[in-house]
Amino acid sequence: MVLKGKVALVLGAVKGIGKGIGLALAQAGVSVAATYYDWPEALEDMQRDFGRTGGEHLIVRANLLEVDTIPGLIQAVVERFGRLDILINNIERGGWPVVHGPYTRQQWDLEMETTLRAKRWVFDCALPHLKTAGDAVVINFSSIAALVGRCGPAGMIFNDAYAAASRGVSLLTETWARMGAPQVRVNELMVGLVETRHAEKTRGWGLLSEDCRKALLEHTLLQRTGTVEDVVRAVLFLIKDAPFMTGAVLRLDGGYVLGADRVAAMPDGA
Repeated sequence: MVLKGKVALVLGAVKGIGKGIGLALAQAGVSVAATYYDWPEALEDMQRDFGRTGGEHLIVRANLLEVDTIPGLIQAVVERFGRLDILINNIERGGWPVVHGPYTRQQWDLEMETTLRAKRWVFDCALPHLKTAGDAVVINFSSIAALVGRCGPAGMIFNDAYAAASRGVSLLTETWARMGAPQVRVNELMVGLVETRHAEKTRGWGLLSEDCRKALLEHTLLQRTGTVEDVVRAVLFLIKDAPFMTGAVLRLDGGYVLGADRVAAMPDGA
């Protein structure tokens, strides 16, 4: 896909991964609609940084848990820019056991409604416009919590509902790839410990013990957490350079899922 002249909707773009993706697309000539809801204190920086790109953009406050408002969001994007080519389905609520402690029903519901339900309604409303574009891309964000759950070193980071919802995203990715084909490619980016998502620049990371943080890094083959730039590069690959990929899950976790086990030297044999 040639990016210049395309239109993207980037959810959760007030900071971190979503903001990094939105800015990269804007700098590449894409008209970007960027949503925010939480962290209003970061709005001024968001407005300034998107303004500095010099590209066409629309910043929208949207509570995506109120699904009845989602058709209006999509319509506002199409009315402003005339089309929709790219959907970055980056909305989630990742509960931290070390932050939230034992579950309340409200916390469980919030993780499910944000990580899973909101994605579905946004995709459903956006799909007709993406199909009309004819060469469109959807990227669903999920977490390696879907694979590792609340166990091992990540047991203080990933809550049960968040893990279950993340696994559900993979099923939706496969279903939506069938629904969108051949006009719309739908892929999933499953991220591990990234600086602004379950790593250094989050409140939860600061609550972990030094031993726990060390264990997380030792469990990761590349011995580090990911950066926003790592994620942006993977997103640009999926949009620009993977025209034959749909219904796929690209795992970006530095090898956390594989774990710390190393390959033993081959024995001499009997």
